[in-house]
Amino acid sequence: MRRLYVQIYLTIIAALVLVVVISGVLWQFSGADRFNREAFGIAGRLAVELLAPVGAPLERQQRTVHKLAENIGLDISLFDENKKLLASSGQSFAAPSPEQQSSNRFRHRGNTGWQILLPDKRWLVTKIKKNHTRFFWAPLLFLASVAIIIGLSAYPLVRRLTRRLERLQRGVEAMGAGDFSTRVAIEGKDEVAQLGGSFNQAAEKIETLLGAHRQLLANASHELRTPLSRIRLGIDLLKGQEDEPRKKALEQDIDELDQLVDEILLMSRLDANNEHEPWQEIDLLAVAAEECARYDAQYQDCNLDGRSVLINGDLRLMQRMVRNLLENAYRHGKPPVDIRVGSKDGFAMLEIVDHGPGIPKDEREKVFAPFYRLSDRQDVKGSGLGLALVLQIVESHKGQVELFDDGQSDRFGVRVMLPLE
Repeated sequence: MRRLYVQIYLTIIAALVLVVVISGVLWQFSGADRFNREAFGIAGRLAVELLAPVGAPLERQQRTVHKLAENIGLDISLFDENKKLLASSGQSFAAPSPEQQSSNRFRHRGNTGWQILLPDKRWLVTKIKKNHTRFFWAPLLFLASVAIIIGLSAYPLVRRLTRRLERLQRGVEAMGAGDFSTRVAIEGKDEVAQLGGSFNQAAEKIETLLGAHRQLLANASHELRTPLSRIRLGIDLLKGQEDEPRKKALEQDIDELDQLVDEILLMSRLDANNEHEPWQEIDLLAVAAEECARYDAQYQDCNLDGRSVLINGDLRLMQRMVRNLLENAYRHGKPPVDIRVGSKDGFAMLEIVDHGPGIPKDEREKVFAPFYRLSDRQDVKGSGLGLALVLQIVESHKGQVELFDDGQSDRFGVRVMLPLE
């Protein structure tokens, strides 16, 4: 992680150096020229106000040139429009070249001089005492100072950012070592904070899934003992004799065991990887009709009502969801069972209602837990995974499931809401 913050910091420093260099180049080739033109214009207008006017006697022009040179400490030469010397104070300068038509800067013995075209067409030639290189380096030195200050200020900010990433890295390493209770502190509201929040959510989900799997395996091992014991006992009793009723009971036990194993495997896949077949367009009414016909052929008294509603989903899981809901209504309710299909508020709605006693409100959330049974229904056959699997299927399709009273004392149902296509 050190290399990361070093790279970030060096990137900032390199960007600042690049800004300084580019700024210096732009100043030298554009900003300096513009500044010089404006300075020439200002200096020319001031000089005209201080010098004797055009046409004044040469003695008067000499006095004003000398006075100006003495006051500002410069060597000055004044030329007329034809570039003929009118007056001079201090070191004399050559007249501007004949082809020169505008103010200019020139070099004279290592120092910088100005040839200024005055508004009255005269030429003022002077030399500054300071070295030209100071004028070039002064803006660069200023920018370099700013870059140094920003560079020093940027280091703690970069270090703070990477320190948060280091804590996140330690959290990932701790989780990889098996400590799934690890969480990282959330600081700020930027992308790093969002990354930390996502990590905590993932860690919490993994911890919950592992706990659920452990509980699932513990309960499954307990539930599997009962049908296996019955199978073993049935085989012992059938030795050497023909007993069709017992054989049929044995087959039912085997079917129950197969169904339990199948539901455990499906729940494990949905929990671990949210695996499902490629989604496709599904007519929820058609799925309900197919499962209702299957239920009616086995148990009778299944009524279907509604209209065609299209959703995107896994057809196999949708069939399993409706089948589990119908079997749950058969085991825990009373016929007839009514299926209603429709839509509401942007969701496809599936309701399965029976005439059973219903579930107390304080236990309705618990019935979706694996292997949970109501206290007064411990002897009801079934694996105890039907509604738990329904909940997982619905959540994998971004939907919701709830239990509800149908407005009558003897009618109770399950409502599933799935996003429309």
